[in-house]
Amino acid sequence: MTMNEIRNFCIIAHIDHGKSTLADRLLEITETVSERDQKEQVLDNMDLERERGITIKSHAIQMDYKQNGKKYTLNLIDTPGHVDFSYEVSRSIAACEGALLIVDATQGIQAQTISNLYLAMENDLEIIPVMNKMDMPNAMPEEVREQIIDLIGCEEDDIIEASGKTGLGVQKILEAIVEKVPSPTGDTKAPLQALIFDSEFNSFRGIIAYIRVINGEIHKGDKVKFVNTGKEYTADEIGVLRLIQEPRKVLRTGDVGYIISGIKTSSEVKVGDTVTHLERPCEKAIEGFEEVKPMVYAGIYPIDAEDYEDLRASIEKLQLNDASLTFEPESSLALGFGFRCGFLGMLHMEIIQERLDREFDMSVITTVPNVMYIAHTKKGDTFEMHNPSDMPGPNELDYIEEPYIKAQIITRADFIGQVMTLCLSKRGVLKNQHYLTSDRVELTFELPLGEIVFDFYDKLKSISKGYASFDYYTIGYRNANLIKLDILLNGESVDALSTLIHFDNAYSFGRRMCEKLKELIPRQQFDIAIQAAIGAKVIARETVKAVRKDVTAKCYGGDITRKRKLLEKQKKGKKRMKQVGNVEVPQKAFLAVLKLD
Repeated sequence: MTMNEIRNFCIIAHIDHGKSTLADRLLEITETVSERDQKEQVLDNMDLERERGITIKSHAIQMDYKQNGKKYTLNLIDTPGHVDFSYEVSRSIAACEGALLIVDATQGIQAQTISNLYLAMENDLEIIPVMNKMDMPNAMPEEVREQIIDLIGCEEDDIIEASGKTGLGVQKILEAIVEKVPSPTGDTKAPLQALIFDSEFNSFRGIIAYIRVINGEIHKGDKVKFVNTGKEYTADEIGVLRLIQEPRKVLRTGDVGYIISGIKTSSEVKVGDTVTHLERPCEKAIEGFEEVKPMVYAGIYPIDAEDYEDLRASIEKLQLNDASLTFEPESSLALGFGFRCGFLGMLHMEIIQERLDREFDMSVITTVPNVMYIAHTKKGDTFEMHNPSDMPGPNELDYIEEPYIKAQIITRADFIGQVMTLCLSKRGVLKNQHYLTSDRVELTFELPLGEIVFDFYDKLKSISKGYASFDYYTIGYRNANLIKLDILLNGESVDALSTLIHFDNAYSFGRRMCEKLKELIPRQQFDIAIQAAIGAKVIARETVKAVRKDVTAKCYGGDITRKRKLLEKQKKGKKRMKQVGNVEVPQKAFLAVLKLD
């Protein structure tokens, strides 16, 4: 097989635009999947992916295709569609020469399609536009065709009309891939240079790294080195990615395949790293590698304190599959021992929680998620704050910086007002407003990441009746006027409920927290004072009244002082009880804080 007969391509699409279904049809027509193995969404092999209709883990698969008597090898590198996994998408794109741009004919272009398309254009990929779901009765081919032409400036004839469900146009897509996508370029005689674009954990074989050979070739048994981690291994097995892995003796320039070298810890294999030979290394690593940094942090605690060690084992196993999850032990007065975990975003956090529940049967409490802030002290030191309790005292603290994002929101023109109001209420700044068509507009905002962590996405969907699409990327840290808001129960601080919040929002947030907790905390034998405080200053208070017995029931008639005496006696008893009693905060209260609005 020469390089001229290889085509490496990926699929770019927004969530639910039908790329997994279209991938199924490509595998069917090229007879990569036998009828016995055929099922819906072959490449989405996690139950969660099938239920939610999203691709979480990127996949790669090789297909054979004959055209005009010539045999071609097509490598499809599938990409995740959600914004939390955008770094994985960028590495998958870097391993390709072409991309299928799939746009849903019933919905038109969405925010993620645009951001992934820009990534593909930066990497000089050949774009093949495909209009999917043409069999749907509510398809709008004319409108969507105009949107695609405006976006990438192609000719009308270049757009392929297709349907993943019926198989319409799939043959045309395969022909376009062979004709338009350039074959790989690279030097087979140069030192080995291969890009790791994904990895997965196998409990018997260790970590399997998926690679694309850019230059040179790799043989079974070669001594290799991972450039960015500096680790050295032996290539115990190499091969190509069919529906199952097929071992090969050699992988040459342009090939996409896998390498197994008995690695047991996921942190040693980083997506975006470069593989080269130990004896004859390449001069420089492939550009674009970066350490994946978690953006959202939350505490995960076992509901039963005895499950702490089981939870640790479960999170460690999950980390083998998902190197972007970070965790460290922490303890809380209210919740006992648990872990502070770092996630790429809110969807990533939800998926980890769901997987802990399903795969390991762990019931957990998750604290209020927050982002990473950078604190600068008056002595000139800087450190990262993952938890409100890390915040230094006011006499040491100089200023705090918080992460900012650039958000692209595409919505129907009818909803511009509501979307702007939402973003401005989250301390957003409008940077750009661009009409894609007469009734679709792209808004660009700069927002603090901490403001969109909770419920921004849900609110955006509800005010736009599900039409708005949202994508973001981080643009660095900026100064912020943040303070620590504590919640006190009978004067005791509940550390799991404390948050870092912008000064302007502190009063209203504290007021709402107290009201919500008053509803949720059950009444005790004594009064419970719920207070929101900034430092020593209390800004809001609610009281949960005590459950009282009617001690004056047996006093009928007679002097008022008899009643007073009984009430005073009761009051003393309540006071004594308050000193020894402690308040249990129910699990519902922690969850309610997340859904305050």
